[in-house]
Amino acid sequence: MGNETESILVVDDTADNLRLLSIMLSEKGYKVRKALNGNMALNTIETMPPDLLLLDINMPEMNGYEVCEILKNQEQTKDIPVIFISALDDVLDKVKAFEVGGVDYITKPFQAQEVIARIENQLTIRRQHKQLQQEIQERQKIEETLKVYLHTVSHDLRNPVLAMSVVLNNLIKKEAHEGISRTILEQMQNSCDRQLNLINSLVETQQFAVSGVPLRCEPFDLGQLLTNLAQEWQPLLEREGAVLNLEIAKNLPLVRGDSHQIWRVFENLLANSLKFNPPQIQLKIAVKILENSADFIRCSVLDNGIGMTEEQTKNLFQPYHRGGSTQQTLGLGLGLYLCRQIIQAHGGDIGVISHLGSGAEFWFTLPWS
Repeated sequence: MGNETESILVVDDTADNLRLLSIMLSEKGYKVRKALNGNMALNTIETMPPDLLLLDINMPEMNGYEVCEILKNQEQTKDIPVIFISALDDVLDKVKAFEVGGVDYITKPFQAQEVIARIENQLTIRRQHKQLQQEIQERQKIEETLKVYLHTVSHDLRNPVLAMSVVLNNLIKKEAHEGISRTILEQMQNSCDRQLNLINSLVETQQFAVSGVPLRCEPFDLGQLLTNLAQEWQPLLEREGAVLNLEIAKNLPLVRGDSHQIWRVFENLLANSLKFNPPQIQLKIAVKILENSADFIRCSVLDNGIGMTEEQTKNLFQPYHRGGSTQQTLGLGLGLYLCRQIIQAHGGDIGVISHLGSGAEFWFTLPWS
């Protein structure tokens, strides 16, 4: 059914056709205006653009094709849908109608049901287009708000914490701590570090959501990256009584990607294994070329820890999900979400295989070619 707020301009040099179409459309609830020629139609449209135009092709002085071309060349009228009406039923006439910007074509003598159906179809498309444009504008406003939010978080919140961290570091370095025990200062310093990590994760999550993951891709040696990573993590592993083994396939090709971001993924997965498991666990990083897809490399971080139930693994890579561990840990649950964003930005996939009591395997794929 027509909507009273939607207007249709009918343009035809035959008064009887105008009258018939006007009655037909008015009965369906549309607001109908009429014009007997092209010039009158253009003047009417300039005063108040309609939601749709029913335009006769064969008119004296200015035919329907010419009227349509003028409308499509003007910014304020180019989006008005034009349905041509004509007694002609030649294929070339129909082609011309679409070439000049028409959206549909009705042949005289027309049937009321066909006219209404074609009009309603085009008005539905127009409504959907307007809704889409409104959603785009709303999204742009939200993105602008997010940018302001990111600026506030990254500067107005981060800077005071950084300043406090610098003061605490200086106090810790002094032999005299002005009446405050070194243990308390170190606890305060650790608290600052956790706050900074939370702020950084929150900011980065929003940046990824708005702009995507920034990548600087170039070929790199994944085996060498993992060797360096294992060396850097050795002190922390020793402190936790954990052991890390590398299992890297021979003749591994160079991976094309952002080595810094891939390093972060491995670090995050290792950190999770240490955080959610008891001390003295066995860790392994395995890398191999996928057997069923020679263009991809599969990387796995495995542990022999407590494992997870199927329910606990369901939403692990969603933002703010914290895995359902019984251990109390600080964090926003963004680490695995950021890992997923990074891997997907590289064109890979990520997942987890785990059963309660049998450890976990976090895996992801990377294209190397």
